[in-house]
Amino acid sequence: MKYSTKVSDAVHILAFIQLNPTGSLSSGSIAESIRTNPGCVRQLMSALRRSGLLSSVQGHPRPSLTRKPSAITLLDIYKAVEGNKPLLHLDTHTNPECGVGIYIQLSLQDYFDQVQRTAENEMRQITLQNILDRYQEKVSHLSQSPAVISDKR
Repeated sequence: MKYSTKVSDAVHILAFIQLNPTGSLSSGSIAESIRTNPGCVRQLMSALRRSGLLSSVQGHPRPSLTRKPSAITLLDIYKAVEGNKPLLHLDTHTNPECGVGIYIQLSLQDYFDQVQRTAENEMRQITLQNILDRYQEKVSHLSQSPAVISDKR
């Protein structure tokens, strides 16, 4: 089963744009960072533009955020690229003649809806700025770590 990395890649795109104000912001440059193809980046950037999180002018590789990172939530990004797609999905191909096959799915849906609401409430609390701050902490921590000394004998 393939899982979606759209939200992760969309956050990566927005962070790349924010962290590289003077660097190349072409879909090719961003795609290199994500290790995907430029077409995938353009699709995600288009979804981010439609949602009002990103602005760009065709033919000019200078996209920019439309809001401060502190005003863009993880939920905004999730909704931009996934729409109303739920996090968890029921198996709709169970046997309709089996009582378990029918009622377990109906029972699960109640809990899946609860998980969705909880996750969305959490995503409302996490901003792109929070993610960028955590990124800076990780970069700072790694740069302060003592270098690994190899034992060459």
